[in-house]
Amino acid sequence: MRFLLVEDNADLARALCGRFAVDGHVVDHAACLGDAELSMKTVSYDLILLDIMLPDGDGREFLRRHRGQDDPTPVIVLTARSEVSDRVGLLDLGADDYITKPFDFAELEARARAVLRRLGGAAGNTREFAGLVFDSTSGTISVGNTAQQLRNREMRLLEVFFGAPGQIFSKSHLMDRLFSFSDDVSENAIEVYIGRLRRKLAASQAHIETVRGVGYRMVRRE
Repeated sequence: MRFLLVEDNADLARALCGRFAVDGHVVDHAACLGDAELSMKTVSYDLILLDIMLPDGDGREFLRRHRGQDDPTPVIVLTARSEVSDRVGLLDLGADDYITKPFDFAELEARARAVLRRLGGAAGNTREFAGLVFDSTSGTISVGNTAQQLRNREMRLLEVFFGAPGQIFSKSHLMDRLFSFSDDVSENAIEVYIGRLRRKLAASQAHIETVRGVGYRMVRRE
């Protein structure tokens, strides 16, 4: 998954980026609303982590503006405000969730997982397709009683395919999901990860198919 973190506290931003990177997520950091707007013109994000008090404005106005433009990107607000009226106001503006500073990183990670599950229409962390069971919490795939561990980027790539079986994803789209602006990689990296996933899916009926000249999709093996 690719996240946008809008936070002007450099130490907190560095810690959050590092923590989510350990889980295999790509996090782009914007220290102000202007940088956030520029990033959103370039990339489609799976989740926005939004601070309220920023050097060039109020995060609530950013949230109000994007919801007014029918932008469905889920947003978790990072706020120091603890009053009930403040929290209710954030939810009414269109925030999917909020967390009050200071917070435990583990709680933020859990809230992010919950928001993304709701977005995908899943009640839990386990999904199934063509006899393949994917557990995004443990990072494993299972066929019958046999489980295999996925590496972080393999897991994030499989999340994309499980989110829309049968849909074709271009290499450039998959690059956006797996790598940040600072990663110096070519589209050939996607071929490497696709090859690794195919080997791990070989015992199941799920298959990642190449649509020549267009991209890849996950289908049921014939």
